[in-house]
Amino acid sequence: MDSLRKTALIAGVFYLITFVSIPTLAMYGPVLAPDYILGSGPDTAVFFAGVLEMIVALACIGTAVALYPVLKRQNEGVALGFVGVRVLEAATIFAGVAPLLTIVTLRQAGAGADALVTGQALVALHNWTFLLGQGLLPALNALLLGSLLYKSRLVPRILPLLGFIGAPLLVASAAATLFGSWGQVSALSAIAALPVALWEFSLGVYLVVKGFKPSPITAAPAHRDSAV
Repeated sequence: MDSLRKTALIAGVFYLITFVSIPTLAMYGPVLAPDYILGSGPDTAVFFAGVLEMIVALACIGTAVALYPVLKRQNEGVALGFVGVRVLEAATIFAGVAPLLTIVTLRQAGAGADALVTGQALVALHNWTFLLGQGLLPALNALLLGSLLYKSRLVPRILPLLGFIGAPLLVASAAATLFGSWGQVSALSAIAALPVALWEFSLGVYLVVKGFKPSPITAAPAHRDSAV
């Protein structure tokens, strides 16, 4: 297996790992309730969901770092922008996990009714972090990475086209949620997020199974002797 095939395999595996967070929506359900901090019962699901999201955050960084050596041969500035946005997305995931784990800590410490407002504020912080981070940044990632892969033809062009279609839908959904047109967790928001999710999943599967297609940019740039 050559180094380029290994790069595609590693990047594809990282992309597929990002989908381990799918169960977290249900696992976070109880902690998002307004009076959760006053209740009792096991908190294992919330901690487990937090761990899954942290794994996703690290996998996000992994996708960008793995792809950068190949993408920079097409356009180093755009490739670097993709790495930066992907790292920022990972940071927002960590920032969104921390408030929910804080609620669990307060609950386990026996926080009383005085902590109810604090708990609601922490949930609101999580929701806004999720909306601004995981609602907007994946759209920008789709445009940056999609443009590089579309021009280079390293993967079939239908894959980045999914990202191009999904990016404006995701932004529109985030804007609609921001202005109260529909809830953050709703059928419409799920439908709007589907094309970008399909783009990332399809890309991960393709890179694992097929690897990169032959392309001029996969060859290392030639070194020219400078005239003296």
